[in-house]
Amino acid sequence: MSVKKSITIILLLLLIISIVYLKQTTSLGSYFTLAYLKNQHASFLEYYQAHKVIFIISYILVYIIITAASLPGAALLTIIGGSIFGLFIGTIMVSFASSIGATCAFLIARWLLRDYFQEKFANKLSAINKGIEKEGAFYLFALRLVPIFPFFLINITMGLTPIKTTTFYLVSQIGMLPGTIAFVNAGKELAKIHSLNSILSPSLLISFAILGVLPLLSKYTISFIRSKKSLSKFPRPKKFDYNLVVIGAGSGGLVASYIAATLKAKVALIEKNKMGGDCLNTGCVPSKSLIRIAKILSDAKRAKEFGLNKLTAEFDFGSIMEQVQNRIASIAPHDSIERYTQLGVNCFQGKAKILSPYLVKINDKTITTKAIVIATGGTPTIPNIPGINYVNPLTSDTIWVIREQPKHLLIIGGGPIGCELSQCFARLGSKVTIIQHDDKLLKREDDDVSYFLLKTLQSEGINVLLNSKPKRFFIDDGKKILEFSQDSLEKTVEFDTLLVATSRHPNLQGLGLEDIGIEFSNDKITPNATLQTNIPSIYICGDAAGSYQFTHFAAHQAWYASVNALLPSFLQFKADYRIIPWCTFTDPEVAHVGLTEQEAQKQNIAYEVTKFQIADLDRAITDVENHGFIKVLTVPSKDRILGVTIIGYHASDVIIEYIQAMKYNIGLDKILKTIHIYPTFSESNKYVAGAWKKKHAPLSLLKFLEKFHKFRRG
Repeated sequence: MSVKKSITIILLLLLIISIVYLKQTTSLGSYFTLAYLKNQHASFLEYYQAHKVIFIISYILVYIIITAASLPGAALLTIIGGSIFGLFIGTIMVSFASSIGATCAFLIARWLLRDYFQEKFANKLSAINKGIEKEGAFYLFALRLVPIFPFFLINITMGLTPIKTTTFYLVSQIGMLPGTIAFVNAGKELAKIHSLNSILSPSLLISFAILGVLPLLSKYTISFIRSKKSLSKFPRPKKFDYNLVVIGAGSGGLVASYIAATLKAKVALIEKNKMGGDCLNTGCVPSKSLIRIAKILSDAKRAKEFGLNKLTAEFDFGSIMEQVQNRIASIAPHDSIERYTQLGVNCFQGKAKILSPYLVKINDKTITTKAIVIATGGTPTIPNIPGINYVNPLTSDTIWVIREQPKHLLIIGGGPIGCELSQCFARLGSKVTIIQHDDKLLKREDDDVSYFLLKTLQSEGINVLLNSKPKRFFIDDGKKILEFSQDSLEKTVEFDTLLVATSRHPNLQGLGLEDIGIEFSNDKITPNATLQTNIPSIYICGDAAGSYQFTHFAAHQAWYASVNALLPSFLQFKADYRIIPWCTFTDPEVAHVGLTEQEAQKQNIAYEVTKFQIADLDRAITDVENHGFIKVLTVPSKDRILGVTIIGYHASDVIIEYIQAMKYNIGLDKILKTIHIYPTFSESNKYVAGAWKKKHAPLSLLKFLEKFHKFRRG
């Protein structure tokens, strides 16, 4: 906060304190009482009749100033307005004066305090800000209609939010009108008023409360009517075969059907390809299997680091790829039709088409259902680069079918998939080149993390070409060639195998969604906070919803989607996205949770960085994995964790402590006080906390203790 603003706040507070003090210790307080108003009513009326213009202008200015300064007295001024000007004129004058004054108070709070509060509590206010931007007018209107909420507090609080000034003024003008009329009307019969409380009787307060709830009720009523309208054009079956139909048996679909079966609902699970989806068959399981094999080969090459003269490993690439398939086969029973049938899920193999919110067709069979969860996953996108089809591009879905080792593997994309597989194939002996459009690898991560990984991959012989954009593929004399631009220079690279690892798109084609009126945005379906589409009985989760494309995130969403699909519309759970961890399984691993530095800077969130170099960790030294670091972002001068990034051996396991800490608001100080087993990699978390504690050591207390101990020594 600027010095100018700080001085302004101090002066404003001194002014308010002075007025309150004078009111309490002098006769000034007697001017703000109902008794004084009654006694002086005749004088006010006489002055008004003699000097109408001056009185009106003075009245409006005083009203605006008192309201703008958030001082007591607005209620009495409103009563004066009714007693002097009458109901109609008094209501108009008070309505405009109070709204202008409230807007001034709103703007003062915004100018003086908003930046401070938004920076100080950015993490907590982000959700509130989004809600205000979307539905702030509704909430403000409801608050304005209920006089039990102090209006000055509403003015100040709303000034701290992103609500537009014009919206605040217009909503305040309309929302305060019923209360204004009540007080102005009371002023007409001044003699009958014994206290301000008598104006707002319990019955009147209840009436205002009902009025206050009306906008919110209207909102939900409109939403309910829209939902019913979207369903009204579809015939509703008298009986249903299932409570829930889940389309897609990947990580999201398996969890959704499992939850539904656990809740004793009758559930059908439909999968057109293999049970387990991408994660089991083409994603997490095969890639991690290959990573493990590649790690063994890497360790063999590092034999001298372990004091061994030489280790050799003979292998056949085709056999390695078969071993990867064996790992898939070993895990497949966990996701099999047999297991889920035993759990109470009716499994169908075939193509699903949604005929209506109540009807799903599987091959030639049609079943009825109360609700549907779409969990069809995603598919790698092949970029539209001229000539790409001539070079037979592979993706993360299809690379597992090859049995001949690539001599030169060209990878387009430096994201998690591209980085993981580039390292695997390089360790298997392939020449590897990465073409990355951005100026760094893993664009979600901070620059220091991306740079560390870049140097690691380069040290293993991987050619990483940043700021590179593919132009066209062509074949020259039987050789596959990519022409690309790098930093405005035209270049070429020869290869024999192409892996596209850029992006993925949701699998939504052929489901009949457009025919029943499901709304798309940029070829995606964006569900609401409860994972509901615009058709209330149809939910969507995982990669099909196009958000974070992680197995664990799909499973997280699936819980909400299935539970909400089985509950009545008024009992819905909003998905919790506050703590979303992820990991790129390179060597070293890159694990992350919460904010990165670049995200904090973009959102103007103040933070403090504490780092620990894993090279100093005893267990890392014994395992010869002493590389990488842990970076923790905290609230300045506090131990509350905003985000953590770890690049190091077993980072995905080490970060679990931080995920739990952030979930349950555990700070670094408590992590420091927790006993960690020695020697382990997780012990590094204690050292990070220790580094933070050292930076925030109470220096004055330590100096006192130094003198105290010196005194005791005599």
